[in-house]
Amino acid sequence: MLEGKIAIVTGGTRGIGYEIALKFLKEKATVIIFGSKEESVEKAIEKIKNIKYDYSIEGYYPNLGKEEEIREVFQKIYDTYGNIDILVNNAGISSYTNLTEYEEEEVNNIININLKAVFTCSKIASSFMEEKGGVILNTSSMVSLYGQKSGSMYPATKEAVNGLTKSLARELGKKKIRVNAVAPGVIETDMVRNLPKEKIEPLIGQIPLGRMGTGEDVANAFLFLASDMASYISGEILQVDGALVN
Repeated sequence: MLEGKIAIVTGGTRGIGYEIALKFLKEKATVIIFGSKEESVEKAIEKIKNIKYDYSIEGYYPNLGKEEEIREVFQKIYDTYGNIDILVNNAGISSYTNLTEYEEEEVNNIININLKAVFTCSKIASSFMEEKGGVILNTSSMVSLYGQKSGSMYPATKEAVNGLTKSLARELGKKKIRVNAVAPGVIETDMVRNLPKEKIEPLIGQIPLGRMGTGEDVANAFLFLASDMASYISGEILQVDGALVN
């Protein structure tokens, strides 16, 4: 479904980002993952190469808070492959801090990674997509729609990502660039697996489909939106949450 496509996945070294990268590789894309550290990028690439050595994958670790670092890496990717077809803005910072306990540094970090980096990467990627068009996909969250009991900066930035997604879809449509987001629900990540049973069971009880989602469930949604099957879909926030009841 993605043969010949060049895809960048930020936050692609673990969790949902890793599953997206792996799914795109299986569909014959060339994938470039971004991570926060050289070590985590190399570890993820080694893990993928152990699955299938001839997957076309490489990685970088730019500071997503610095536009010039991001631009330099995007330019290097474009010079190497001659195009950038797909950008997945997946890197993010979660938060469960109570309102009165937030420090300015944490607030700034959440805004920088969850929102500003999405804006900056989209801005730069769109300049490379102007000639041939492309796809920009953002990772949102169910809490952008429902909120959460603490860590208010996380849903605030994810709701902002929804607004950015819809606005960029309208702005970039004339350049044949589609922009969508995926809002995962309760997904079976390493963090969730480590929760005690008494916390997991009430979560599952709120899901009409009766189970948590998997990383592959979310990756499948990204694959669909990245592919030509979604060629007339833009500006959507696709919920992947099993019809979660708030």
